[in-house]
Amino acid sequence: MPRVPRSRLIRLDGTADEVITAARTLFGARAESDRTLRVDRDEAPGGTTYLLLHLDDAGDGATTLRTETVVGLQLSYFGWFIRPLVRLALRRVARYIEAALGAALAGEPIPDPPGPPAYLPVGAFDGEQANQLATAAAATAVVGFASALVGQMADNVQTTFHISNATLGVGLAITRFGALVALIVVAFADRAGRRRAILVGLLLSSGMSAISAAAPNFSIFTAAQTIERAAVIATGVVAVIAAIEDAPEGARAFATAMLGLAGGFGFSFAVVFLPVSDLAPWAWRIAFAASGATVLFVPRIARHLAESTRYTRVARTDVERGRVGELLEDRYSRRFFILALTGFLLNVFAGPSSQLTNKYLQDVRNYSGTEIAAWRAVTTGIPGLLGLLAAGHLSESRGRRRVMRVGLVIGIAAQIIVYLTPGIWIWLASTASAVAGAIGGVALGTMQVEMFPTEVRGTSNGLIVVMGVVGSAIGLAVTGLLSESIGTGHALALCGTAALFAALFVVHRLPESAQRKLDDVSPTEGAP
Repeated sequence: MPRVPRSRLIRLDGTADEVITAARTLFGARAESDRTLRVDRDEAPGGTTYLLLHLDDAGDGATTLRTETVVGLQLSYFGWFIRPLVRLALRRVARYIEAALGAALAGEPIPDPPGPPAYLPVGAFDGEQANQLATAAAATAVVGFASALVGQMADNVQTTFHISNATLGVGLAITRFGALVALIVVAFADRAGRRRAILVGLLLSSGMSAISAAAPNFSIFTAAQTIERAAVIATGVVAVIAAIEDAPEGARAFATAMLGLAGGFGFSFAVVFLPVSDLAPWAWRIAFAASGATVLFVPRIARHLAESTRYTRVARTDVERGRVGELLEDRYSRRFFILALTGFLLNVFAGPSSQLTNKYLQDVRNYSGTEIAAWRAVTTGIPGLLGLLAAGHLSESRGRRRVMRVGLVIGIAAQIIVYLTPGIWIWLASTASAVAGAIGGVALGTMQVEMFPTEVRGTSNGLIVVMGVVGSAIGLAVTGLLSESIGTGHALALCGTAALFAALFVVHRLPESAQRKLDDVSPTEGAP
């Protein structure tokens, strides 16, 4: 169990017995040994994270205190990322304990405790919840890699198969209709469980990536990518549902943000392959083959992935699961139509933006693959990471609707600027878009799951995704057709007006769900 001692010693004006009494009274400390106390941290994930207070006599009735942080959090995936964040939070708590004990011994008012840092959740994860989140994040990272490849390699694919901009745009639009297949898999998650749906999606994703890598022509490539898109959508949607259903209250947005980080982690591998794609006209196939090889991760993910506790609870009742008619009833119909319209309008812009930005940079701004990789890292990777780290806390403390609306408006407007301005403005606007878009996207993604009960959570999100994909297909087709006459950048910016309309006038009509229990936001009638 890793331990990171603090080197600083502080002096407290009180005997060791007085310090022990104060620590027990203020923090519920318990004896670990004669002169060592343990303070458990309820808000830390995993249940094996705590502080040790080491006491020594300093003479003249004083005591020296040394605090030691113990981070024993064991996660199946991404422990290397989470543990340092937890350790930083514990060090803040250690400083507060030192100040509070000093004040108590001096008879002064006890200072207010620090709130949770912006990068950690308000709610407490136990070990099983933390591992479920980490495993869902691993599945998201795998499909995040697969989903990014077409957008990153579009220009290279076009060169290999000798196709026009219009043909490429139509082909990419066709792949979006893989959402119809995804709807089947996501609805399957309501009837057969979250775990099975995620594993099916992972297998389909890796298999279709392998076929894409070997595709002899654009037709086969498009067919494989259509099924690939279905698998990516299904896995991503169900993974978020599983993570939120098992997240503690006050940490649902944090769970969404962590899956967003995982998806970005997978996306970054696609960016890493960009310089490789410059080596030869066919080199883009290497990246797709690597995505096909991710099938090797599936057995390990299957071992660690558990079924959602909420789904298990509902499955044991006679509640009918996956019934579309429930979405049209008074309780949920308004929410469903708002989210479906939002998904459609946002993806009119998000679809072509995600697929054609690299092509725009290559064709219009004359960026090489290596330059695009650097641009992505500087303006999207790091800023997006910071946005996602802040998103969960902001969504819980400031309210989903407010954070969602402000984040989406700024993110969309900044991304439109990317396509209309040259030089340094591309870098600045993309950075702003990455931060704001990540914050707004986490709030929206969390609400999309929260708005519906367990028995139709997969079906509702699948239908919303279908509407989003229809919008994405329209956006791609419009961009492909207009790019020849007004240019790719202006065509992309024109599609952005639809997304801006949704952010300004549609999303705020959803009910607030922050600081409310999930079963109160969307109750399952008749379930315990």
